[in-house]
Amino acid sequence: MRIERLDHLNIRTGQLGAMIAWYRDILGLREGPRPDFGFAGAWMYAGNVAVVHLVETPPPKDPGVDLKLEHGAFRANGFATLMDRLKRAQERSEVSAVPGLPIVQVNLWDPDGNHLHIDFDAEDAAPHWP
Repeated sequence: MRIERLDHLNIRTGQLGAMIAWYRDILGLREGPRPDFGFAGAWMYAGNVAVVHLVETPPPKDPGVDLKLEHGAFRANGFATLMDRLKRAQERSEVSAVPGLPIVQVNLWDPDGNHLHIDFDAEDAAPHWP
């Protein structure tokens, strides 16, 4: 498996409208298409790439809960290699397809519990998943 690039940042927010406006007006990103995940959010694009994914989250009841960065994502190839590596290391992972897009995600957590997902073209994953 080879990581090709950082794909996006996913940020949880209790103020979706203000966040969309900030990323649009301050950073010059534009709001664009987003799969129907069944929850509110927005994808903010730099050119043709959705580099910031905003997810609307109710304000936390516990003031110690942080709404900020939820995960980082990498784009890669070599789905089977990664799955073999995870199996050998007995690492926890969750695999899912992105609704309406030809992308399969492998969700992982590093030793500190940081959520990452590695995105593969569905063609790369198809012979090996589901």
